[in-house]
Amino acid sequence: MLPEGTIDVQQIWKRFRPDRRRRLFRDELQRLRRRMTGDIVGGYRWALRDVNLHVAPGESVGLVGSNGAGKSTLLKILSRVMYPYAGILQVSGRVGALIEVRAGIHPDLTGRENVYLYGSLLGLPRRDVTKRFDEIVAFAELDDAIDRQVKFFSSGMQMRLGFAVAAFLEPDILLVDEVLAVGDASFQQKCLDRMRTVLSQGTSLIFVSHDLASVEATCSRGIWMRDGMVAAEGEVREVLGAYRTSIEETASTGNGVAGLVRVTKCEISGTDGSMPKTNEPLDVRMVIQADESRSGIVFVGVSEGPATPIFVLRRDVPFAPGQTEVRCSIEHLPLPRGRFFLWIGVDGKHGVDLLPWHPAQRFDVSGPTLDRAPRAVVRLAPVHVQADWGVKKR
Repeated sequence: MLPEGTIDVQQIWKRFRPDRRRRLFRDELQRLRRRMTGDIVGGYRWALRDVNLHVAPGESVGLVGSNGAGKSTLLKILSRVMYPYAGILQVSGRVGALIEVRAGIHPDLTGRENVYLYGSLLGLPRRDVTKRFDEIVAFAELDDAIDRQVKFFSSGMQMRLGFAVAAFLEPDILLVDEVLAVGDASFQQKCLDRMRTVLSQGTSLIFVSHDLASVEATCSRGIWMRDGMVAAEGEVREVLGAYRTSIEETASTGNGVAGLVRVTKCEISGTDGSMPKTNEPLDVRMVIQADESRSGIVFVGVSEGPATPIFVLRRDVPFAPGQTEVRCSIEHLPLPRGRFFLWIGVDGKHGVDLLPWHPAQRFDVSGPTLDRAPRAVVRLAPVHVQADWGVKKR
């Protein structure tokens, strides 16, 4: 018997095939022909292929990957909403799942009735749900709407109710999908704090999100899924680094990016042309081609792969017909050791996009490794800040 809060997945496979939307005579003939020729499995698509996963009680695991990689399908199998085609699945303990906005929420019942319904599905006595009811309503910020039918709630209100119920009824395993993106920034912060609280109480967490900073700050282990398979598994920062590297490799390097101006050359170097180093100078040299005279604002940003930059610099630049060389120098590079991506964009007058925001160059930085922040920190800032500290007894 596995301890409560344990998940053990061994060689899970899951496949789907297109729905039979039409019942026309010719479609039935085609299906009959496939059966007679032995082509029974034609049209199937594998959503999960030989997936193995073990989560110990109290462990936090972040699932990352592109859309269609199989993350949500895996969560639905863990919550027993659907079953695998093959493999062994063992889940011990109560499971609280927030996979979709309306997951576990009945639209024709009131918010109050849904709280008690969800609690009964988790196997909790009514008195235990009553003890936590006020906390659930206060967290979801639904004091004035808790007795209304859920079908009259907005998507954000439904998500707040669903998360509050799933998190405050103290499940042994909490499954959270990308639905937190429905809420505003302040509620997302509350959700992350609550997930950290349930982790401290011994609840196991599987967290699916495209917000890589939230995954890194919340989870200790990471799993990168690609095409229904586990592409990488291990310490969360290493897995996210591999995922970001994959994003970089698939991103365009700037060649062929359409615009009224274009970057024909981009060079990045440290002191005396060496590799960039933490807290030392960094030089960026760009050559931008224009067909006619224009005025624009050049934006230069650095990211870990995705389009959201760590920091952005800007400069007004007049472009003459032909090539214009633009240089940007950073005296103290605030990046730790790792691989980063330079993004470039050029805006013109009246909101005209002279050059779309795009990745232009990849570069590595030599220096100290950014230490993992404590659990109290909600988001990790991937920058290195040099500081002098003083401590004096008084």
